[in-house]
Amino acid sequence: MSRDDAGSVRSAVLALQRATGLPMVFGGAVRGGAVSGGGPDRLRITELVGNTTDSLNGLVVHSGSGLGGKAMAMGRPLWVSNYPCSASISHDYDKPVGREGLLSIVAVPVVVRRRVRGVLYGALREPLSLADRVVGAAVDAARDLEQDLAVRDRADEALARARPGTSTARWEEVRAVHAELRALAEEVADPPTRDRLREASLRLAAAGLDEPDASPRPALSPRELDVLSYVAVGCTNAEAAGRLGLLPETVKSYLRSAMRKLDSHTRLEAVTTARRAGLLP
Repeated sequence: MSRDDAGSVRSAVLALQRATGLPMVFGGAVRGGAVSGGGPDRLRITELVGNTTDSLNGLVVHSGSGLGGKAMAMGRPLWVSNYPCSASISHDYDKPVGREGLLSIVAVPVVVRRRVRGVLYGALREPLSLADRVVGAAVDAARDLEQDLAVRDRADEALARARPGTSTARWEEVRAVHAELRALAEEVADPPTRDRLREASLRLAAAGLDEPDASPRPALSPRELDVLSYVAVGCTNAEAAGRLGLLPETVKSYLRSAMRKLDSHTRLEAVTTARRAGLLP
């Protein structure tokens, strides 16, 4: 599991919770990436919202085992309305799921180029059928995440072609440095220096594009791009606020405005659109 995938899964879990209001949403990235249909793949659950225990935190799920493992192996969404009584799945993880009190669960694999890169889950603590809206929202969140990871992959590949020997981890560091550069610009009192730092960050962002896009870049304000830079490396609104010296509600407002300008409905979609436009690395 790369740090990149983990950060993207975290953003997707938060987006899914906001979209559905489910009492618990969680997920994780697959180690190594799986070809849908089989393989000794393992998912590690690392991102949880609404949990009351730590029973699922860090749980390793093997391909084919339990609901999430079966979704990984089949490469498609699956759901059950009463997890402990379901005859359609194995029950390798009944104890940790039972300690969390989860009954109705949906699991959606994140598949990029036929490789399973992660799984998103949504759950109720009641034996109820999940509404089509909820299942649809989980599928939409997974598709947004797939698009985000596909764009990241293309950026990594472009960098590798341009600079043979540059690792994905090095490219992830470029993204982190880009976000820090944006934040540093806001701390500089001298306007010309601040403008130079912002321009340097845009040059860094455009460096991973296969070909420069001749169309005009979306007109994001500096603060909107600052916020989006930290969202892109997996920060929550609160974490982005702490790094930028803003209130979480202010960060939310900037993010909402950026999403509107980018014609995006989710955080991940906004990040993906900004990367394609050369606004983010």
